[in-house]
Amino acid sequence: MRLLPFLALGALVLPLAARANDPNSYAQPDQVVVTHLDLDLKIDFPHRQLDGVATLKLDWKNPHAQALVLDTRDLQIASIAAVGADGKTSALKYALAPADKELGSKLTIEAPKHPAQVRISYVTSPGASGLQWLPPAQTADKKAPFMFSQSESIHARSWVPLQDSPAIRFTYDAHVSAPKDIRVMMSALNDAKHLLDGDFRFDQPHPIPSYLLAIAAGDIAVKETGPRSAVYAEPSVVDGAAREFADTEKMIETAERLYGPYRWGRYDLLVLPPSFPYGGMENPNMTFATPTIIVGDKSLVSVISHELAHSWSGNLVTSAAWRDIWLNEGFTTYVQGRITEALYGKRQADEEALLSARALEKSIDRMPANSQKLAPDPRGVGADDALSDVAYDKGSWFLRTLEQRFGREHFDAYLKSYFDHFAWHSITTEQMLAYLKPNLIEKYPGRMSWDEVQQWVYGTGIPKDAPLPDSPRFDTIDKERGAFLADTLPAAKLDAKDWNTQEWMYFLDRLPDEPRLEQVQQLDAAWHLTGTHNAEIGMRWYVHAIAAGDKAVWPAAAEHMARIGRLYLTMPVYGAFAKTPDGLAYAEQVYARAKDGYHPLTQQAVERLFAKAKTKLEATGGR
Repeated sequence: MRLLPFLALGALVLPLAARANDPNSYAQPDQVVVTHLDLDLKIDFPHRQLDGVATLKLDWKNPHAQALVLDTRDLQIASIAAVGADGKTSALKYALAPADKELGSKLTIEAPKHPAQVRISYVTSPGASGLQWLPPAQTADKKAPFMFSQSESIHARSWVPLQDSPAIRFTYDAHVSAPKDIRVMMSALNDAKHLLDGDFRFDQPHPIPSYLLAIAAGDIAVKETGPRSAVYAEPSVVDGAAREFADTEKMIETAERLYGPYRWGRYDLLVLPPSFPYGGMENPNMTFATPTIIVGDKSLVSVISHELAHSWSGNLVTSAAWRDIWLNEGFTTYVQGRITEALYGKRQADEEALLSARALEKSIDRMPANSQKLAPDPRGVGADDALSDVAYDKGSWFLRTLEQRFGREHFDAYLKSYFDHFAWHSITTEQMLAYLKPNLIEKYPGRMSWDEVQQWVYGTGIPKDAPLPDSPRFDTIDKERGAFLADTLPAAKLDAKDWNTQEWMYFLDRLPDEPRLEQVQQLDAAWHLTGTHNAEIGMRWYVHAIAAGDKAVWPAAAEHMARIGRLYLTMPVYGAFAKTPDGLAYAEQVYARAKDGYHPLTQQAVERLFAKAKTKLEATGGR
């Protein structure tokens, strides 16, 4: 593939023509680019909507451009006006196209005179795909409603009209009105001591892509965890969360020693209700996190080191398109491992790397060939579907391979220079490779060929010589699992009393897809896995027990599914039920009860799974 040429200004800035080809956005950045967003929002809990005014500062690129084209989804547009230098407004004509199921509605604003700013008044839909509204009953403390956003991948357009592409970065400021006693937070600098007076102001001085635009509001307390970090959560959750995430400042300092200064000022955490669909979301200055990682022993805090690592890989240096998302997630997963190793030891970091590598080895060959590539060829998939295990786990495995070949000292220096060189820019895979070749591969010749690099990035599968860390603990678990499955070691005799979360995950991950019922029952009798509140262990346990035909676990599995809206921990259990007619019927009953507590993204995922399962069962006659 032809590499993009180096450009001026000291960075490989993505050419405007290339940025105009984002298949997941209607935006035309070769014509005009949004450089700043001034946002005024009123939170309306009773109507589950935001009343908004978005003022966009524009940089017109084409002197002959006739229109500003924006992305929207389910927005009611009230008015659009040009804003002059004197602050006076004049109405602009606009057209809102019929909605596309994936992309939403293209908003075309006639602007042949190229105004410096355009102001849009609008209202969001109660069903906005990027917002979740929870009544008090669906919160931990059940005292006040809660609202939060999830803009990644292309859901910012459901609550702000903008150019919703990761290639386009903008600064923003915001004024948000809310009911008194409700705290509002955004992906900007937040004031832990802010009065709950219903009037909040935010400033994000660094240019960010639209998927990092975030907001949340609810009955939220604060507890400081360091000189530049705090935990925000519902009052009943905040103390436990602060204890679990007490090492946040140490994480920041560790990352800074490796890759240079933390450039965002503060790094705060917001623990959301269980319906949050992801483990964490790296919103600048304010990571959104799932409560499922609070287990009391810090064994799952690598989610926080992952989201913190995004402050360098993803937020500072951003993939320019969802096709290149491995530049965010693969790099971040690698950095996460380095932070985990520094704080919690090589054993935990190696175990986590092995868990992800073994899971990828098991699944990658079942994927379409193009989906196995770090940088896939153009394909007709939605932006949300780009976030696969390949981006995270094959991407980080590639970087671990580079570290092994070139040595940690050389690779650390390279990675720090990479973050510095591309800081505050969105780039493609090809731009990353154009920097990698002279600054690492050719700088230290004979350690890795360019053909090997190309195979990692554009090839299918995992290269046969991909390195894996050693784990004596995992080796012992493999032997015990083998003996247990061969009926030579009873479940009660497993040396599992001191297994940590990762070791239980590893044991369960490598059980047969359909274990024998009597062996599943032995395990449960010995180790009481049914009903565990460790969601990582629970998800794996229920999938295997359901596959084995153990209906005794169904009520506990249903409680797990209803309690947790995190896609990664809920969808596999739905999938296990959906393989049989009886299981599918039961899962549909669970979903009917749990649906209102799920995020729209989780609802969409479950409903798509049900549709596919029904088609498959019909085709096989229910077998």
